[in-house]
Amino acid sequence: MAFPSPIEQFEIHNFSPTLFSIAGHPVALTNSAICMMLAVILSTAFMTLTVRTKAVVPGRWQVLAEMFFNGIRSTVSEAAGAKAGAFFPFIFTIFLFIMFCNLLGMFPHVYTVTSQLIVNFVLALGVIVVVLTTGFIKHGPKFAKIFVPSGVPWFLLPVIVPIEMISFFIRPCSLSLRLFANMLAGHILMKVFAGMSSALAGSGWLVAVGVLPVIFNVTIVAFEFFVALLQAYIFSILSSVYLHDALEMH
Repeated sequence: MAFPSPIEQFEIHNFSPTLFSIAGHPVALTNSAICMMLAVILSTAFMTLTVRTKAVVPGRWQVLAEMFFNGIRSTVSEAAGAKAGAFFPFIFTIFLFIMFCNLLGMFPHVYTVTSQLIVNFVLALGVIVVVLTTGFIKHGPKFAKIFVPSGVPWFLLPVIVPIEMISFFIRPCSLSLRLFANMLAGHILMKVFAGMSSALAGSGWLVAVGVLPVIFNVTIVAFEFFVALLQAYIFSILSSVYLHDALEMH
């Protein structure tokens, strides 16, 4: 019995005719775009509907929403510093978007947006642009000193400064690659083991091995739900750490 390739789930398909063209490239409504819009709608509805009552004794959904809100606010304050309060909505929005994109991708036939490197890179690039803009607005040309570590002898600066600049501007790549690799590998793993379980069931070996494949698949899926939440949180933490450079310059 042949099974679909585990890579097929990452293919982008058009769900509409060409809407318009940019530099000669046709633009249509794709499965990736639909899932991104759905993530925005769900994250907005989640925060709006769960806290609209502002009950003294909150319900389960309100508790969950407040837990996310307070958790990210505490993370931003600790990682980016006390001056980062104005950037909390930005970091929290990124967290919600990535979290819902990751969670939506856990459901069958729903595209995993964060398995696309370009989507993650755009998010990470947005963070770095905010960091650079904030740094130069707040500190002016002095912000360039982040590329010159204190205490470094002058004769080492021609070597150290380019290294510091590369390490800074490579951050969008490392930030996006981390999320991309985790989501891609996790979904491939789930697909492969689900196919193996189906093959065992079709060959009659499922009777011999019992419910072990089922338990194993359930464990993998549960772990991937945890990874979906964790990766959104890690992206938020690192974004806050990078923002700290713009606010404190050390």
